[in-house]
Formats: sequence, C-alpha cells, structure tokens
Amino acid sequence: MIRVALAQINPTVGDFARNAELVLDYLDKARAMGADMVAFPELALTGYPPEDLLLRPHFVRENRKALDRIIQAASDLVVVIGFVDTDGSDIYNAAAVIAGGRLVNGYHKTFLPNYGVFDEERYFQSGTTAPVFAFGESRVGVNICEDIWYPGGPTKLQSLVGDAHLIVNISASPYHAGKSLDRERMLCTRAEDNAVALAYCNLYGGQDELVFDGNSLIINEAGHVIARGLAFEEDLIVADINVERVFAERLRDPRRRREKLRITQDDAVPLIEVSDALGPERERPAIAERASHRPDEV
Repeated sequence: MIRVALAQINPTVGDFARNAELVLDYLDKARAMGADMVAFPELALTGYPPEDLLLRPHFVRENRKALDRIIQAASDLVVVIGFVDTDGSDIYNAAAVIAGGRLVNGYHKTFLPNYGVFDEERYFQSGTTAPVFAFGESRVGVNICEDIWYPGGPTKLQSLVGDAHLIVNISASPYHAGKSLDRERMLCTRAEDNAVALAYCNLYGGQDELVFDGNSLIINEAGHVIARGLAFEEDLIVADINVERVFAERLRDPRRRREKLRITQDDAVPLIEVSDALGPERERPAIAERASHRPDEV
C-alpha cells in the first residue's frame, strides 16, 4: 500500500523563499496524514511560467538552493517536486525525486508544449528517458504535464516496460471552460488503458493572463477517480494505492500482454532502485471522506 498526497499549491514566480516555505508547510500536512509520498506541481519552486527569468543563471542557481531546503526537510518522506534542472550547458523542466533526505534522481519533461500560451521550447531541452523508481516491490513512474496527454508517451513506457504501479504526473495546466472535464476524461483513459494508478497534481493560482484551477486527481487502475482536489483553491488530497490490486488488474488484461511484446524501448526506461520499501508499516490516521464525483463545470 502506498499512501500518496498531492499538494496543489499557489507558488509565486521568482519568490523562492515563499515558495519553499509553502512546500515545507505542506510537507508537515502530508506527514500528519501519514503519507509515504507527497507530490507538488510542475515548477513549484520557481512558479509557472518563469519565462525570461530562465535566461538568468542566478535564477537557476537560486531555484536549486530552494530545492536543497526541501531535500534537508524531507528525510522521512518521498517527495516529487517541480524545479529547473541543469547539466551545465542546458536547462530542463524537471521533477526531483527526493527520498531519505537525498536527491535520488530526476525526470526531465519529454514533450515541451509550444502552442497557444506555451513557449517551453524557447527555454528548455527535452528529456530522453522515462525512469521508474523502485521502492521494494512498489514501482513509481514520474512525468510532467504535457507528457501524459500523449497515449504513447512516457506513461505507457513506464507502466508497460517499467512495470510502474503508480504514475505521478505533476502539472501546470491552465484553465479554460471545459478543460477540467477534458483533462479528467483523458487521465481516466490513461489509467484504465495502462492498468496503472495515477496521481495528477495540478497548480492552483494565477500568473499574468493564466489561471490554474487545481482540480488534482487520484485515479485507480480501473480508471475511477478516488480523490479529487478542490477547484480554484489550495488543497491537499490523500489516497491509498493498493499495489496488489494494480497487479491483479493487469493479470486480467490480455491487451497489456500483447502491447508489452510490441515495445522494445527498454533503454529509455531505466529502473532506479531507491529503497526496500515505501514508508514503514505504521498506524495511520483515517482519510476523511470527501466527494470523488466530478462537480458541475465552472
């Protein structure tokens, strides 16, 4: 069993001190709920979209200092959080995976949107791998926003080739009329098609002309919503993912066996061994009942 928490927060672009404090506050809230893992939105430490601030080396360095604060405070949790990574010659829209008080590894966003309000190819390099993180027998894939909109993208590789039981997608998905319904339908389809649990953490707040609606979701391996974040508010949602149930769902799905035989991109899905287990067995507080049905479209 994996108890996962999603913190849909409202960071401020460029305010690293405030953003880090906000993250630390939600780490405490996730601990109080007995979470094993907590995820934060895309580029949570910088705010979204940082745009031309990304062209300043000082900005990239300060973003890494903010990440170091989170690493030091997260010795007892697995944390997935959006930040700007660099290899010294380029920068990446990245998700840090933190465990045991250290940066285990990261994921670099593969599909960079460059249409409508998005201009990510101007700033970022694309990632080329889709790692899966092993916590004993539990496997978790991480990807970012646009990546999950592609049926044959990282989610499929991580669940089929990497045998991930849970996909964590961190996002900064802007609102427009009808978007939350379209997004939910797509996410439920991804979960069901790949027989994988899915935790989708979306940003909340506003930046310039963009508004982010939250509406984070946790979806089970059958494509059913089991936890839902509030719309247009900060929120923490928590749910338990039953890894055995994911495995059982896959045993009943002959489509998955056939699809797996067709995929040969093993080198694009490295397996990263993190620990023997995801969180110790312990007494946990009950998760409060809250609506899992979709509210009417705003």
